[in-house]
Order: sequence, then structure tokens, then C-alpha cells
Amino acid sequence: MNIHEKYINRCIEIAKNGLGTTRPNPMVGCVIVHENIIIGEGYTSPYGGNHAEVNAIQSVDDKTLLKESTLYVTLEPCSHYGKTPPCSNLIIDHQIPSVVIGCIDTHTKVAGQGVLKLTNAGCKVTVGVLEDACKNLHKRFFTFQNKKRPYIILKWAETQGRFIAPAKKSEQKPVWITNAYSRQLVHKWRAEEQAILVGTNTVLEDNPSLTTRDCSGEHPIRVVLDKNEKLPSHLKVFDKKAKTLLITKKDIDYSKPVAEQIADFLYKHGITSVIIEGGAQTLQTFIDEDIWDEARVFRGHVLFNKGIKAPTFTGNLISEESILKDILKIYMND
Repeated sequence: MNIHEKYINRCIEIAKNGLGTTRPNPMVGCVIVHENIIIGEGYTSPYGGNHAEVNAIQSVDDKTLLKESTLYVTLEPCSHYGKTPPCSNLIIDHQIPSVVIGCIDTHTKVAGQGVLKLTNAGCKVTVGVLEDACKNLHKRFFTFQNKKRPYIILKWAETQGRFIAPAKKSEQKPVWITNAYSRQLVHKWRAEEQAILVGTNTVLEDNPSLTTRDCSGEHPIRVVLDKNEKLPSHLKVFDKKAKTLLITKKDIDYSKPVAEQIADFLYKHGITSVIIEGGAQTLQTFIDEDIWDEARVFRGHVLFNKGIKAPTFTGNLISEESILKDILKIYMND
């Protein structure tokens, strides 16, 4: 790892502090280095607040050192006015002579204009350091901007025999396949994403809350497929603890493939990322239409003699870990 990669890697680390709070802005990380010593750091504030570069510059005690420093940032500094002034202007105003950028911002209002502005001001700009890692960090932002849909995460838990639910249930509540630690991790994930989506049958059979009650963090927007508007108002998804969006036959044409229509519906509501938690039919619909980015699959230490089969799919396994007796595998869509 060379010196530029070292500091961009640090940018990536601190950027993750903004996960779940910066949307629709990307979670960016920035460090400022003077003579191989970090003198300032910052990451994107919650939406409407400072960008990473602003926070990093403000954290520097001796601003005179900025004229002899290098600024590292995961994403190209913005060049336009939005909720805040352009970060490229601030860098120029402080006469920072060198900027190292992880990846270019593909947003139409930036798309190289930040680099051009810095270069025209006499700044030495280096682009493409740990580029793939930076693009992965900003995957939600890039998906929303470039594909015009949210970043879609599929999530389910399956038994040793690959069932996600028993054939019959005696109560209107979930049947747990995973342990308490895995379930707490799921609630952490919910706090990191903007929305969570389930189908009608899941709501009727499990009466889920779809909140982050086992973990600190903001509840996701609950998105429920309710074609015929038949869900009764006493269900937990209508308890006012979080916002709930219903997708009925007034919103999409259920006689046609629905995954793309749902993704478009969510995009129009400004939702940048969504976890799809089921059930099997809803998950398989997104898989069959090839509209998904990531799948997080738990294999619990539970056995059902028969039941509802888990979705079938093909993906690139990127990680596998044990959570006590549970196994968590994460896949990316090729």
C-alpha cells in the first residue's frame, strides 16, 4: 500500500461514520495531511450539514498549514451550489496545493467539473486511488444517480433444509430461524438503509414491526405491497412508529412484471436504498427480474420437515462468517 492508498483508506474508514444519515448525499471521508501527519479529518454530516471536506478543513487548528498540505477525499469535491457551497471553492480559497481523489462523482452537476475547477486554480489533482473501494463505499449514491433506482439488498434467513418459513403457523408472528445476535445485526442494517420492503402475505402472517427496536438508529421507511388494499389498520406496520408507504394497484400494474415498477416507485419517492425482507415470492420476483444488488443470507441451526422454500439465485459470494451457530453469507449481483 503506497502513501496515497494509506490515506484514502483512512478516508474510507471515517466515511462509514455517516452511514444511514447523509442520504441522499453520499457518505464521504476526507483527511488532510501535512508532512506525513494527519492534521485534519472529517466525514459528511447528516443531510443539510457540512460535507466531509468542510468538516476536515474546519478541524485543522493551524490553517496556515493548509497551503503546504494534501487533501485526500473518497469522492470528487462538488463544484455546484446545493444545500451548501461548493467544496472545490473552499479548497481553492484555502490554497491547498494538492488533492487526491478516490473516484469521480458521476452526478451530472459534478462529473469532472470539480477536478477541472481545482486544476484551473493551479491545484495538483490525482484521481483514482483505491477507486474500486471508493466506488463500493458510494454504491448507494451511484446506483441512485446512474440506475435511477435505489440500491437493493435482499435479505432472508433459511433453515438447514433451505426453508424460510414453516408450512403452517399457529400464531400471527415470526418463526425465528436465527439467533438473537443475528436478529440484532438485521436491526442494525435497517438503521443503515432508508427503507425496508415486504409483501402482503408477510405482513398478514407475521405482523412485523419492521423497526430498529433491537438497535439504536432511525427506523427505515416501511414499504408494503398491498395490491388490493386489504391490510387491516390494526397491524404493526400502521402503528405510527415509522413512516409506511403502501404500493397498491393504483401505483403499479400488478399484471406486469412488478420489480422494475417498484424500483421506479421508490426512486420517485427519493429512496436511495432498500432492504427487501420477503417473503419468498417478493424476493424471487426481484431475483427473476434481475433487479437487485446484494443478497444477505443467514443459514440458521433450525430444521423444518417441510415449509416454504428459500429463493433460488446466482450471485458472487463476497463474504462468509459465523454468528454463533448461524452462518451469514453475503453475495453481490454479477
